[in-house]
Amino acid sequence: MSDFQKTLKEEFQISGIGLHTGEKVTMTIKPAAEDHGYVFQRIDLEGKPTVKADLDYVTHTERGTSLEQNGAVVNTTEHILAALYGLEVDNALIELDGPEIPILDGSSKFFVDAIQKGGIVDQKKEKNYFVLSENVAFENEKKQVEMLAVPTPEGEFRITVMVDYQSPLLGTQHASMYHVGEFATEISKCRTFVFLRELIQLVNHGLIKGGDVENAIVMVDTNISEEEKERLATTFNRDKSELQKIGIGILNNVELQYENEPARHKLLDIVGDLALIGRPFKGHILAARPGHQTNVEFGKMLRNIMLKAESSEPKFNIEADAVYDINQIEKMLPHRYPFLLVDKIIGVDENSITGVKNVTRNEPFFNGHFPEEPVMPGVLQIEAMAQVGGIFALHSLDEPERYSTYFLKIDNVRFKQKVIPGDSVVFHLTLLTPIRRGIVHMEGKAYVRNKLVFQAEMMAQVIKNK
Repeated sequence: MSDFQKTLKEEFQISGIGLHTGEKVTMTIKPAAEDHGYVFQRIDLEGKPTVKADLDYVTHTERGTSLEQNGAVVNTTEHILAALYGLEVDNALIELDGPEIPILDGSSKFFVDAIQKGGIVDQKKEKNYFVLSENVAFENEKKQVEMLAVPTPEGEFRITVMVDYQSPLLGTQHASMYHVGEFATEISKCRTFVFLRELIQLVNHGLIKGGDVENAIVMVDTNISEEEKERLATTFNRDKSELQKIGIGILNNVELQYENEPARHKLLDIVGDLALIGRPFKGHILAARPGHQTNVEFGKMLRNIMLKAESSEPKFNIEADAVYDINQIEKMLPHRYPFLLVDKIIGVDENSITGVKNVTRNEPFFNGHFPEEPVMPGVLQIEAMAQVGGIFALHSLDEPERYSTYFLKIDNVRFKQKVIPGDSVVFHLTLLTPIRRGIVHMEGKAYVRNKLVFQAEMMAQVIKNK
């Protein structure tokens, strides 16, 4: 899979009933441009207002996540957002002629099937991943919810869920998604569920007007009164006789697709709610007893960290005049084509240096790495960074051409994303310890369009040539 943004190859349409409003709605999902994200549009309202899928616009989280912007409301957004996010679609316009996403069978399956049938296409702009770099803990004592996000060494999006239903039917369940590629096959078809005792409360609150035994798994773990049976029969337009033999078990007599299908559906909900962060996420989410409200609260914590990191990222002007141009660099470094991997130095002081490498398709290593998908080898990124560090070590010496720098050690190497033809890589290195006996110890970070792509700690020694 490439790291480019994706959208739909063609639009598709799905109609159904809204779970809470009971209104029939037709939803049309269309391709969208790069950086568009997920946007809903209420085409049934005057002016056809849009609602961005964003944590700031969440208004309600009772049995679903609702959004409101520009005077328009969209209810129960999590299942369609989970389908788009789970298939790694970044940009889509979701048109609705009603206030709520169709509930269908209570899962994301029909949305996933439609997206896959129509196809997904790469766009020209790279994905802007939010790569978690620190542990983030969340707790809601009242709801007994605990959530934790930790970095993943492989840079995957993972989720592990634990739910404790305190019910003789379900008890404690666990579910995991080890990478986003598992969503379509292992998670998307898992249906929403509700206990009959909760169902009665929702009916009393005027919710689930479009509820039916076809769009949820209904669990019965307590006895219900004749009055409650009467109310349920009226709500779901059923004959009361159908409810006379209710016993402990599953009301609608459906078979669970997995023993832990309820826990897997909770995982599905997390995927849909975290899509509201606004960027594809790399990290491992561990959640105990999650729900829509706490998913949103935790998502806001993660997004605040993301925004803080964005504001602290350095901004480099690669158009700045060169402190050292390629001719001056050749006077300091012994490297020559095809192994001279620095084009210019745009900044240097007593503790740091910044250099630029313009990566083109003409680089000879692309012929073999790889012909169909050219990627700059990580070892050459390390070499380019080391050459910038070498210039730092040599630029203050008299007759620098009489010296060479040699690697001693490399630590904490991390590659964040690919470097490809057309990228201008900015290498920024900072001295970690004062230079003594020719030993240079520096921390380096490489950026493309001001986004971190690679980092490492390097140690080298400056030695006079014989």
